[in-house]
Amino acid sequence: MAQAAQDITDRTKPPFRPVRLGSRDCIIERKDDGTVYLRSPHKLPAYPQSITQCLVDWAGRTPDTVYMADRVDGAWRKTTYADTLARVRRIGTALLKRKLSPERPIAILSGNELEHHWLGLAAMHIGVPYAPISPAYSLISTDFANLKHIFGKITPGLVFVNDGAKFARAIEQIVPADVEIVVLRNPPAGRKVTLFSELENEPATAAVDAAFAKVNADTIGKFLFTSGSTGQPKGVINTQRMMTSNQAMIRAAMPYFEDEPPIVLDWAPWHHTAGSNHDVHIVLYNGGTFYVDEGKPVPGAIEATVRNLREISPTWYFNVPKGFEALLPYMQKDEALRRTFYKDLKVLWYAAAGVSQYVSDEYTRLAVETIGQRIHFLTGLGSTETAPYAIGRTWESKRAANVGLPGLDTEAKLVPNDGKLELRVKGPNITPGYWREPVLTAKAYDEEGFYRIGDAVAFEDPNDPGMGLVFDGRIAEDFKLSTGTWVSTGRLRARMIDLFAPYVRDVVLAGPDRDDLGALIFPDIDSCRMLAPDVKGEAAAVIADPRVRKEFQNRLAVLTKESTGSSNLIARMMIMADPPSMDVGEATDKGSINQRNVLRQRAALVDELYAATPSPRTITLKTSL
Repeated sequence: MAQAAQDITDRTKPPFRPVRLGSRDCIIERKDDGTVYLRSPHKLPAYPQSITQCLVDWAGRTPDTVYMADRVDGAWRKTTYADTLARVRRIGTALLKRKLSPERPIAILSGNELEHHWLGLAAMHIGVPYAPISPAYSLISTDFANLKHIFGKITPGLVFVNDGAKFARAIEQIVPADVEIVVLRNPPAGRKVTLFSELENEPATAAVDAAFAKVNADTIGKFLFTSGSTGQPKGVINTQRMMTSNQAMIRAAMPYFEDEPPIVLDWAPWHHTAGSNHDVHIVLYNGGTFYVDEGKPVPGAIEATVRNLREISPTWYFNVPKGFEALLPYMQKDEALRRTFYKDLKVLWYAAAGVSQYVSDEYTRLAVETIGQRIHFLTGLGSTETAPYAIGRTWESKRAANVGLPGLDTEAKLVPNDGKLELRVKGPNITPGYWREPVLTAKAYDEEGFYRIGDAVAFEDPNDPGMGLVFDGRIAEDFKLSTGTWVSTGRLRARMIDLFAPYVRDVVLAGPDRDDLGALIFPDIDSCRMLAPDVKGEAAAVIADPRVRKEFQNRLAVLTKESTGSSNLIARMMIMADPPSMDVGEATDKGSINQRNVLRQRAALVDELYAATPSPRTITLKTSL
């Protein structure tokens, strides 16, 4: 099917839907030691001192425009720019009485909803930082290790949860008795609790405006914690300058936001920078409308996203690759859904990982089939420390892994590192460091002040840097075989996911200090069932079916023919019956795989994979099926 999509795109060359996108101009400087510097020749436009200045501006210019909406009892609950500002001023007045500060910030444990956003905006409006924390740390974790670590770092002065009963266990075990708890409903027993309505009904005073007037570009707005995919969560300081300059960069990359305020339906969790900074602030900065999507890119939750997309026609649509994959089957079989989805859409945007070429091609095919035009499928690269936009692609590329070029006022530095180019960045959007982590902060920057983002990149065309940079894996995930051969995990994982599509969700490469490469395969069970439709059992029964195993072995044979040596030759693989577990750190709640934790948690399976006599679950080219 991927080939069919490519044929349609190449043969008929339907036009792209008209949309105004930014320049791809680039200045390149090369040093004798192989270091390369990249930057845009264009100047970044002026940006506000604080992100809530945008709320003040839009409340004055378009007071009755719907700013944000979420679902309550199945119906959309909407709030305008004017109403949001009024609530922020009232809540901000209440917060001022509590003497909160960077040393005693607000911690928000629950997920995306209007009250969460109002509280966060109110805190930033008066110069108090807040920390949105993954609900999984409170609701799924059994030992609260990450939550305890975070509370130890930020020492919050106020904690908010939407439902006191749901979060009762985390509150009891982690929240100190002298810390104020604010709840929307169901106050937990045995604790002094403030209802959110008390904050919301506080009469606004001039004190809140005076506090807002003191907020400047260096004021800390948020503490956003890294996902923990490469270690313990770190508290990234997010200043107002980081957030507002980042939005100026994004608007320069997608100036069509000035032509029409964006309409966005988005599920991305607000404890991550993509949802909290990138997506929400795109709407706030440009005077658009944000619909909170209660769906998620997992079976049983993607259906909520589908329902919402039957009603809302976004002009810009973001998702992680797993989200686009989860949504794709619904798009393929439902013409009415496609028509609503593509009606006003100008740009598709993915982040957090590379989307597979198959998925990219399918969305192009469906757009052409539905509206007769192609939709730009764009991406970028950044991190919590870059607010997050650092590099972006505003043009089509033959390679879905092309992440583009530095944004305005962001300079990229590419440093040779074991045969790769390590990416480092500098600009007004870069964090000043990690909260209460001076050693980690010092290690995060090089001698020229560039932030070490930890990713490797390569030029799509070394002879034409303007073609953009291709993501080339995480530096920390690469490893050596026992022979001393380096394995570039990013390149090989991306190739395997493409080649095994649509039957694979993710791949973890085994082999550090082993003689050859192995792979643990996380399958797409629904797609695998198509190979064995009569199998009604659980995932283990599906992946054990000879038809499924034969398909995987055939694709392994194709990969083997492409291999050039031991660094990209998969000698053995095993299909996992259980998905990666977030509770033990194998995956983050945005779908990223922690390769080291998977190998650690599944050490017995790795040993089985490398047994001298292959087990029945191991697939090799010599496996008898």
